[in-house]
Amino acid sequence: MTHEEMKESLKRRYGKLVAASGKGRRGGPGGHGRGMKGPGGKPKDYKKTIKRLAAYVAAEKIRLIAAVLCVVAATGAQLATSYMLRPIINTYIVPEDGSKGSVSGLFMALAVMAAVYLLGILGTYCQSRLLIKVGQNSLKRMREDLFAHMETLPVRFYDTNTRGDLMSRYTNDIDNIGNMLSSTLISLFTAGLTIIGTLALMLYTNVILTVVTVVVVPFMLAAARRIAGASSKYFSSQQAALGALNGYIEENVTGQKVVKVFNHEKICDEEFGILNEELCKNQMKAQVFSGLMGPVMNCSTQINYTLTAAVGGLLCVFRGLDIGGMTVFLNYSRMFNRPINEISMTVSSVFSALAGAERVFAVMDEQPEPDDTENAYEPETVRGDVVMNDVSFGYVEGKTILKHVNVYAHPGQKIAFVGSTGAGKTTVMNLLPRFYDINEGNITIDGRNIKDFGLKELRSNITMVLQESHLFSGTIMENIRYGRLDASDEEVIEAAKTASADTFIRHMPHGYNTVIDADGSNLSQGQRQLLNIARAAVSKAPILILDEATSSVDTRTEKLIEKGMDRLMSSRTTFVIAHRLSTVRDANAIMVLENGEIIERGTHEELLELKGRYYELYTGKAELD
Repeated sequence: MTHEEMKESLKRRYGKLVAASGKGRRGGPGGHGRGMKGPGGKPKDYKKTIKRLAAYVAAEKIRLIAAVLCVVAATGAQLATSYMLRPIINTYIVPEDGSKGSVSGLFMALAVMAAVYLLGILGTYCQSRLLIKVGQNSLKRMREDLFAHMETLPVRFYDTNTRGDLMSRYTNDIDNIGNMLSSTLISLFTAGLTIIGTLALMLYTNVILTVVTVVVVPFMLAAARRIAGASSKYFSSQQAALGALNGYIEENVTGQKVVKVFNHEKICDEEFGILNEELCKNQMKAQVFSGLMGPVMNCSTQINYTLTAAVGGLLCVFRGLDIGGMTVFLNYSRMFNRPINEISMTVSSVFSALAGAERVFAVMDEQPEPDDTENAYEPETVRGDVVMNDVSFGYVEGKTILKHVNVYAHPGQKIAFVGSTGAGKTTVMNLLPRFYDINEGNITIDGRNIKDFGLKELRSNITMVLQESHLFSGTIMENIRYGRLDASDEEVIEAAKTASADTFIRHMPHGYNTVIDADGSNLSQGQRQLLNIARAAVSKAPILILDEATSSVDTRTEKLIEKGMDRLMSSRTTFVIAHRLSTVRDANAIMVLENGEIIERGTHEELLELKGRYYELYTGKAELD
């Protein structure tokens, strides 16, 4: 694969985040649906983003008001100490009446000046502590809102967005927002007060010099605006490219065994280089444009200072401006330009934070799963009669995956689905707990449409054992109890025995209290799957879905758990998806799916007599693709 082909492949996999075009990216696994639109170009609505951020900060009103008062005190002290130079110079150093200055008076004035200066330092310290608290509390609420909202999002969302990119929104993007809230806002607010206060004192000191100083400001602001406009889109692209890179890193680390077994290290290195180069380019462009701000502002400040000093000197000679007033005004000139420079220099962090905020709010704006109807059906018990009537479904509009599927299952029955990969077996099972909603037809449980149930009520009556096992950090006991949180220790142990997991658990260092590493990395794949089966066993849900549940278990272990699984399924309505046809021989009915349609149905013996697709698969005359 050439470099360009690899780049195109990355664009397809990670969407326009890589190209930074701002058009959003296509879905993830299987291409189902469309993912969130990454902010690959200039952020769409800064005002809306700022308003939403302000709502989080506004929740800290008391601390915010106290911080504002501290900022006012600190800024006032700074301005006061600067103005105190004028009477000190004119009275004690170069008296206007030509008399000799008073040393004791000078020291007294300096002591007062030092006291005011210390007051300013105390105000600065307090404002920093308060605003940091405001910023961190705002971030805490933002993370809580983001996580809580993500818990409400449908499976479709997670199927169409990479985990690494989502994690980047929790870390990099929120960290950028935090930097702005805890430090940049302090600088901006202080700078604003300093500009207002300094301008007032400048006008009080000398109007002509004030005009000379202020006349340069529009040119400075115009330059800052042009530079900011050019850099803002690159900061948005930088955050998007960072999300894509994090997504790639997460996938590569998770799939490292696959990478090594297929000798893809070099390809991965090259692909990482392409994504890293894209991030580097966007970062360089963003930093170069924001880096221009400092030299341009400093140059403008020096020109302004020189012009003010020249005009001030002429006023001292020809208009009788006092030396103290001249000294103070030059100091004010620097104080007036400094916050303008600071505001200009913080533009980069502001744009970076706003770009991150847009990415965070993009997740929060994703449509959650539909709310339960006002009179959602909450039965006292669910028997488990399941009927799929003329069900059709497609992940994307215009592309139908399942076509007119009809399935009937009663409590205690075992219904199996077999067929080629991509035939629609797992899709059928995704519809029952409403991970996706059907396009046509209806699905009922005990005669009631599943849309009448509340989602929580519906899913509490369905338990699943998926092909991909997933365990959480915690003890083995806690992971099994995840299936039913109110299960007793005895029930957990009995469930482990049902799944034939009890023996290996008791050989663990601390038995059921053994702590599992991240996703069970200290267990074998087979052991992890046995715990997943035990988790399903502890659940009292009347409907059981086994999606290749024994695919990661060796033949010996599979035989050991067959009896336990039979006990588990005896009173439940069970749906089984399997590639090993030997595991579904005892099913009450076997559905053969091809291209989203049920082409054959019947018991094992009945289907063999038909000598159709199932017969070919079972006898090896055809293969499960």
